[in-house]
Amino acid sequence: MSALAGTGGLVRMALRRDRILLPVWLILLIAIAAGTAKSTISLYKTPGSRLAAAENINHTLGLVALDGRIYDVRSIGAIAMVKMSGFGSILVAILAIVLVLRHTRAEEETGRLELIGSAVVGRRAPLTAALLVAVGANVVLGVVTALALIGTKLPVGGSLAFGIAWTGVGLAFAGVAAVAAQVASSGRAASATAYTALGVFYVLRAVGDTASSTGPQWLRWLSPIGWEQQVRAYAGNRWWVLLITAAFTVVVMSGSYVLVVHRDLGSGLVPDRPGPKAGAGWLRTPLALAWRLQRASLLGWTAGLALLGLVIGSIASTSSSFLSSHGAREIVLRLGGEKGLSDAFLAAELSVLGVIVSAYGIQAAMRLRSEEASERAEPILATGTSRISWALSHFVIAILGSTVILAVTGLAAGLMYGGRVGNLGRAGGVIAGALVQLPAVWVLVGIVMLAFGLAPRLTVAGWAALGACVLLGELGPILKLKQWVTDISPYAHVPRLPGSSVQPASLVVLTVLAAMLTVAGLIGFRRRAIG
Repeated sequence: MSALAGTGGLVRMALRRDRILLPVWLILLIAIAAGTAKSTISLYKTPGSRLAAAENINHTLGLVALDGRIYDVRSIGAIAMVKMSGFGSILVAILAIVLVLRHTRAEEETGRLELIGSAVVGRRAPLTAALLVAVGANVVLGVVTALALIGTKLPVGGSLAFGIAWTGVGLAFAGVAAVAAQVASSGRAASATAYTALGVFYVLRAVGDTASSTGPQWLRWLSPIGWEQQVRAYAGNRWWVLLITAAFTVVVMSGSYVLVVHRDLGSGLVPDRPGPKAGAGWLRTPLALAWRLQRASLLGWTAGLALLGLVIGSIASTSSSFLSSHGAREIVLRLGGEKGLSDAFLAAELSVLGVIVSAYGIQAAMRLRSEEASERAEPILATGTSRISWALSHFVIAILGSTVILAVTGLAAGLMYGGRVGNLGRAGGVIAGALVQLPAVWVLVGIVMLAFGLAPRLTVAGWAALGACVLLGELGPILKLKQWVTDISPYAHVPRLPGSSVQPASLVVLTVLAAMLTVAGLIGFRRRAIG
């Protein structure tokens, strides 16, 4: 039997499983790229305004660390796509990692791959199918993104370079995820390995971009994200850099094929450490067990976003340098001076933070589905533990975890901002701006709970809902959608703090809605069959 036997069937099954997840992610990424380009073109209409904006970004190390440098300060395309080259590349990498691990290590962990392997399926077929899905998705992403950018009147050459560079990032991290799936022996360990690699590559790029002329600028050449930016779309279009990405992709993907035949199905090259003979005494409640299962994820999210909060606070303290034209400063003065500009920047970044933390909440709540699908829920429910208490344990982690992450990140941003401007009293407004995002986050968690209770196969609806909300927020102003359409998103009802007043009614409504969704999900879970 061929080692690739059954690959076609596995690809069709993977595409069927991803029929919601994959289109939502692709539409989201393409729409954000095109929307960013269109809004930037309309914002900077003169060469002088483009030059001022690009130089302000390049002279703000915090922004350079987040997104990278603009290599042609007169190119509207380079200015428009700088954020998509940094933050956007992270989203592309995450999509590739999710696709590969979802159809390799996760399938092994749940036992489904062993069942499939009893049929006419070759040893390398599951890995090949996962990589084909990831490659196809990233090729579609690159091509359609390039066409969308061309549609916004950006140069054709730069648009093609940007689209292909994005595809390269996705393929590189698909290979990284494929290797992680062979090395780790569990889904959590594989995810941690792949995302740690993503974080390391991102930091290498950031350090290289912010280094002085005599510093370690060469570090940017050790990162797939750095290679994507060194293609310099709209700023010279250095096509030869794509060969580096291609070579890296071939090496890591080939390595995954070598490794897959050197391990047993269901295990990894690095075995799990055996646990203690008896569990700790505090692991006697469903909540304690949920905390034990999710604490590493929560601590990782908290540490990562706390660092992001420090960067946000540092950038906000220098936000007055973003605008150098006299007209722009006149507008800022009418809005409340430099404090008004800082507040507007903080409010915008904290709203983005709310969306990011929603991803954590969705992931934590979806742990219920993975525990049920892997048949770990049944032994727990066979004891005196009720269904409601078990479901609530992971729900509480999702809710309290989101609260902790937002509070810590807001505190980090507030202290950094207050310390830089010499007024720690300003930190309170920043912390409030972070915590006010919570009701919207809880609504997304409630959607996951509702889907888990009524139709567990549709728990991915949480990601679809998050993508739809982001799309409404990004494209609503650009497409001039009616207000009632944009109001569908819970984020549209969150006060923009600091700098504006709080309307408690909207927050109460969001909280009540989240509670109703959760209760409906719990009732559905209580009545349906397990598994």
